[in-house]
Amino acid sequence: MDLFNEIKKKLSHEFIDIIEWLDNTNDTIVHRFERYQNEIKNNAKLIVREGQTAVFVNEGQLADVFTPGTYTLSTQNLPILTTLKGWKYGFDSPFKAEVYFVNTRLFTDEKWGTKNPFMLSDERFGLVEIRAFGTYSFRINDPGKFVIDVVGTDGNFTNYEVNEHLKSLIVTRFTDTVGEANLPVELYAANTSELSETCQEVMQPEFQRVGIELEKFYIENVSMPEELKKEIFEYSRLDKLDMVKLSQFKAAKAMEAAAKNEGGTAGAGMGMGMGFVLAQQMGNMMNPQAVQQPFGNQAVQGAAIPPPMPVQILYHYAVNGQQMGPVSFDRLKELFAARAINRDSLIWKPGMQQWTALKEVEELKGFLGGTTPPPLPAE
Repeated sequence: MDLFNEIKKKLSHEFIDIIEWLDNTNDTIVHRFERYQNEIKNNAKLIVREGQTAVFVNEGQLADVFTPGTYTLSTQNLPILTTLKGWKYGFDSPFKAEVYFVNTRLFTDEKWGTKNPFMLSDERFGLVEIRAFGTYSFRINDPGKFVIDVVGTDGNFTNYEVNEHLKSLIVTRFTDTVGEANLPVELYAANTSELSETCQEVMQPEFQRVGIELEKFYIENVSMPEELKKEIFEYSRLDKLDMVKLSQFKAAKAMEAAAKNEGGTAGAGMGMGMGFVLAQQMGNMMNPQAVQQPFGNQAVQGAAIPPPMPVQILYHYAVNGQQMGPVSFDRLKELFAARAINRDSLIWKPGMQQWTALKEVEELKGFLGGTTPPPLPAE
């Protein structure tokens, strides 16, 4: 009799009557309730706490899913499992099923980044190497799909395991999105918020396919080689320069260098004098409003009235696809001497039908040198 009671007592302890999971970790996403070959007792209690979902799986097939609450397991609360088990009229004996608790809280501050630089094509700088990194947040929004498609039979599935898959997905979609955005490379850093939102929209369907919701996606930094940064900086400075003033400055430098090369005190004095004259000319060109005033306020009496000034022809020229000018003939000659323009630079003046290369404009051919005079007339 005593032996019979011991066996009955032992068997009764093998039947599970309370199913619950107390999460004492910070990284577990899915925990399988361990039964150790024990069976779940009819009318057992299932306790699902806030931030959890319980998923019942029968022989690899998804059955019932329970949200937070306390349940008495019966045919009424297990409709899908009842159908799979073939319980038409209820059950009184214990049953076996795998129970997975899914952590549905928000997992924050997950890191992502490009392990290797990826190549992008930029209109001005050609192929460039880019690196990027940031953070993202996610939660499980379809526990059944996640358990079947991702977890499988893993008894303790952590966010580290899923992060490796998610980071690969993120880098792939990020690279595609940035490439299709076709932004100038120097604008990436200034548009990280817009890029983050766009990437999140693109990645969301990929996450949802496995039962995950991408809550937030952040790009913290987009980096590039130091050489490219310097090149972008120099380009931005050049883009803001006034090309006319830059040409004038180059012409002044060229003339000053020519004067110094003559050597001696005379050369130094010539260079200084030319510098003063050129500085005055540049000042007048940059401030055309300035007008020379006569000495004092007295007019010179008895002086002959000079004839009207001849009409000066002004020329327009093109530099890097931009229209410059108008400038005088002498100024255009200075620009040619300073190599700010060349024989193939496009020129236009009033009366011309279209832009023409400098070498084709008759009065400008003298800039090219090597002009041979015609033969003297016969006596």
